[in-house]
Amino acid sequence: MKIIIRVSLITALVISHLITESAWGVDTVRTNVPSPTRTKDNVEFRIGPSYGDAPELTLRDGVPRGWIHEFIMDSKDSVLYPGIAKKLPPPVPYQRKVCVYVPKQYVAGTPAPFIIAQDGLSYTNVLPKILDNMIHDGRLPIMIAIFINSGGGDAQGSERGLEYDTVSEKYAGFIESEVLPRIAKSYNLTFTTDPEGRATMGGSSGGAAAFTMGWFRPDLYRRILTYSGTYVNQQSPVNPVSPQGAWGYHAYFIPASERKPLRVWLEVSENDNGSKLDEASLHNWVMANQRMASVLQAKGYSYRYVFAEGAGHTDGRVTRQTLPDALAWLWDGYPVK
Repeated sequence: MKIIIRVSLITALVISHLITESAWGVDTVRTNVPSPTRTKDNVEFRIGPSYGDAPELTLRDGVPRGWIHEFIMDSKDSVLYPGIAKKLPPPVPYQRKVCVYVPKQYVAGTPAPFIIAQDGLSYTNVLPKILDNMIHDGRLPIMIAIFINSGGGDAQGSERGLEYDTVSEKYAGFIESEVLPRIAKSYNLTFTTDPEGRATMGGSSGGAAAFTMGWFRPDLYRRILTYSGTYVNQQSPVNPVSPQGAWGYHAYFIPASERKPLRVWLEVSENDNGSKLDEASLHNWVMANQRMASVLQAKGYSYRYVFAEGAGHTDGRVTRQTLPDALAWLWDGYPVK
C-alpha cells in the first residue's frame, strides 16, 4: 500500500519522527529534523516550499572527522571511456577528479560498505559532514564515500552524457574495473563485495546513472538514491535495445521485468526540468519521476519518493534538508556495527 504524507518545514521540525520501532518494525527514529519522517517503505512525501538545512550538516565537537583523499584520472588510462566531445573526432582527452572519504573509524583490511556519488564533487561540502555525524551516532555503517566526476561536458554528444545517460551496464563496469581497484590500492582500502553494502547516488543524469548501475548490475549495487533523476530520453547515440533512453525504465523495463533486489529513494522538484512539456517530448522530469514511483510501487519495490514544492532541478536546499534521512532510509536493514 502506498501512503502519501504532506510535510512542511515547521511540522517536520516539531513533530517529525514520532513513529517508533514498535509501530513500524524499523530503527527508532529521532526528533527535531527538518526532513521527511522516516517510516516504512512505499511512502511518498510532499515537502516545502520552505526548506532548512538538516542538523547533520553542522560539525559537532567530539565527532571524529574522516579523511578526504583526492586524485585525477586521465582518459588515456581508460579502456572503457577514452573520451568524446561534441563536434570533435574521438578520442578527445579529458581528466576527471575523484575524492574519497574514509571515516576515522575505518580499520584497514576490513571490507567496508560504500556509496558512489556521480558528479561527486558537488557533494563534498555536504556528505562528509553528514557521514561524520551519522557514523559517530551509530545511524549509518562505517562506510566509505567515493565522489567521482564525469569526463566533462553535458547532454547528448558529451562524455558526461555518454557515461550517465547510456542505458547499459558499461558505466557500472567502469567503476568496478577502473575506479575501485585504483582507490583500494592507493589508500589501502578494502571494499565489500556484498551488493547490499554498495550504494550509488546522483542528481540529474548522475541519478539516472546511479539507477542504471543497480538495474543492470544488482549483483554489485542494490541501494540507489537520486535527486531530479533524468529518467527521460537523453541517451546518445540511440540504442535500439532502449530507444527511449532512461524514459524506458518506467515505460517498459520495470513494468515488464521481474522485481529486482533494489531499494530506491528518489526526489523530483515541482519546477524541475521540462515540467511544462507534454508526454510526447519524453523530457518532462516531473512526469518521469512520478511514473518511476508508480511503477516501483506497482512492482513491489522498496522505494521512497519525495516531491519538493517550489524547488528546482537538483535544488541544493532540498538536498541539504533531506539527504541525512534519505541515507538513513537507504541503509535501513544493513548492520551498523
